[in-house]
Amino acid sequence: MREALDLWQQEAVQELTSAQSEQEVTQIRIKYLGRKGLITGALREIGSLPPAERRRFGQKANQIKAFIEKAIADRLEELRQVKVAQELEAAWVDVTLPGRRPLFGRKHPLTQVLDEVVTIFIRLGFSVAEGPEIELDYYNFEALNIPKDHPARDMQDTFYLSDEVVLRTHTSPVQVRVMEQQSPPVRIIAPGKVYRCDADITHTPMFHQVEGLVVDEGISFADLKGVLELFVTQFFGPETRMRFRPSYFPFTEPSAEVDIQCVICQGKGCALCHSGWLEILGAGMVDPAVYSFVNYDPERFTGFAFGMGIERLTMLKYGIDNIRLFFENDLRFLRQF
Repeated sequence: MREALDLWQQEAVQELTSAQSEQEVTQIRIKYLGRKGLITGALREIGSLPPAERRRFGQKANQIKAFIEKAIADRLEELRQVKVAQELEAAWVDVTLPGRRPLFGRKHPLTQVLDEVVTIFIRLGFSVAEGPEIELDYYNFEALNIPKDHPARDMQDTFYLSDEVVLRTHTSPVQVRVMEQQSPPVRIIAPGKVYRCDADITHTPMFHQVEGLVVDEGISFADLKGVLELFVTQFFGPETRMRFRPSYFPFTEPSAEVDIQCVICQGKGCALCHSGWLEILGAGMVDPAVYSFVNYDPERFTGFAFGMGIERLTMLKYGIDNIRLFFENDLRFLRQF
């Protein structure tokens, strides 16, 4: 039996040396030290030996058991070290190679233009006001001198959520809400998203507007022209020509549309403008009827309002001919800005 112990020790060493994985080492441990292993079985046979042999055989068996246990632990550690080295080799990075530049985010062109417009009016002393995009019919229409049966409602294809609730078709309701809470003087701009049932190469169901309102004593149409002329020259450049054309809006009287000389053909006439002029915004003096909804005295206060579409300004500023490009998230387009 003692000769068998020595033989098992030699075989275990040879098998551990050849083992190339932790699974193989585990099988060797089971073979020799498991519940039914060779060394375990030999230890169980000690009781059947003569009393004089039991002590010497037990010491020998325990020594070989301890030897094999240490040999197994050493081999497992060696295999783990090899595995770590292989993983490090596979993950090795040559730090001398040129790196990959991460892609940096940029502001969307609409956001850039909106920020520029807001900045210009803030420098003129305007403050920024905001309001809900889901709006009551009262603020979106009635308080702006557009009652239920007014034909001007047909000018705006409205998303109705109910008979009294709409997705706002302009940011003008913000002006009414501000006037309800604030006495003149009022000098605000109202930027934000608006919604209309319209979609083609120059219109989308959701777009962005900036509307402005000034109310105080002695405000005239000349003040409106001065503010808008300054805005146009700041935004499009000092050489930009502009003109005012009579128009109609239910909440301003008199009303006008503002054109600039075409930025593509410089007024010569092209496929974009046809006439050499491009409309950029609508404006006018606040209709006194609007003041009755906010308890302003129309004999004391006058004011003007204006509104412009950010998508249209952006298209004109950068020569973009399809509004859908703003919403397709094509990086080839967005990287140009």
